[in-house]
Amino acid sequence: MHIGFITPEYPHPEVSHAAGIATSIKNLATSLVRQGVKVTVFVYHQSKDAVIESEGVTLHLIKKRSYKFLTWYRYRKLLSTYINTVISKDQIDLIEAPDWTGITAFMQFKVPLVIRFHGSDAYFCRLEGRQQKFKNFVFEKLALQKAKAYIAPTTFAGEETAKIFGLNRNNIETIHYGLELDRFVNAHPKQFQPKTLLYIGTIIRKKGVLELAEVFNRLIDKDPNAQLLLIGGDSGDIKTGSSSTYALMQSLFSEKAKAKVNYLGKIPYSEVQTHIKNAHVCTFPSFAETLGMVTIESMALQKPVVNTSIGWAQELIVNGVNGYLVHPTDIDGYVTAILKLFNDQKLCLQIGKAARVKTERTFDIETLVQQNIDYYTSVINS
Repeated sequence: MHIGFITPEYPHPEVSHAAGIATSIKNLATSLVRQGVKVTVFVYHQSKDAVIESEGVTLHLIKKRSYKFLTWYRYRKLLSTYINTVISKDQIDLIEAPDWTGITAFMQFKVPLVIRFHGSDAYFCRLEGRQQKFKNFVFEKLALQKAKAYIAPTTFAGEETAKIFGLNRNNIETIHYGLELDRFVNAHPKQFQPKTLLYIGTIIRKKGVLELAEVFNRLIDKDPNAQLLLIGGDSGDIKTGSSSTYALMQSLFSEKAKAKVNYLGKIPYSEVQTHIKNAHVCTFPSFAETLGMVTIESMALQKPVVNTSIGWAQELIVNGVNGYLVHPTDIDGYVTAILKLFNDQKLCLQIGKAARVKTERTFDIETLVQQNIDYYTSVINS
């Protein structure tokens, strides 16, 4: 079997961007290779054209191009022609693409297309309660209509996407993102920086970071030793037009809170684990995800997580057993859960251990890779 992936991001030094989608694709791609499946990844919107071999995966970097008119259409046609050429030459059996902005709209492939719901613009707009650009909706719907089958990382993401686009729910398979768990081992869960609260992710409104600022203000009033560590790239704010969401966060922090906040910005992925291990508690008060890779990575490293309670998160955590679920708008709920963990080391270790067990049962890529192979096989054979 030979599977091709289309993506705007992938974790590699030669690739210009890598976030949650990139991590989930790489975890799957390298696991497929270990199972004897050939994998080719087409990474578009890059700074150059190149073909690279990495961990058994063939990466085709495709340079971003601009045209005098209809760039959105002509670049897609260029991608389609290029990918189809490689499909024929290298005998690729199936192509997988993301739903975001409908990159495969106006593309025709010689093999079946599966779309994985990493999160469409329409999906995020619905969860955030904001208006979507009509063009983006049309592109995403066209792309989905051309797909033969769909994969959702959570049942919630699958059901919401089906409602938005009128898809047949029976054509959507739920397969969670997975982790290479032997790369996520915390040999010393009792060792951490006390009272350190860690957030990892883009600094953007939909991740609940403005609510997190309010949480920390109240937390510092109750526990002056608390510290907040933020990791992730800054982003513009769609609601206010500000070029920096972190600047908005800073305007919300009290003077006492500001003195205890450390924003590292974007750091190499290889360094993130160290910060997770050093944290006392991890928190992700997001309004919009399909699953949330950093949540399960933190759980795998035996960290107690205070997480959003919205839809998808209920498939990751059992409240009070292997983490805590709190709605992003419930500021006091977050403060209460974090303080409870700060003040009870035995509880922290208990929750962290249960979180690790959950990832071993539900998010082990060695198990999930076979589910993906079986599903790809069924689509190819049908």
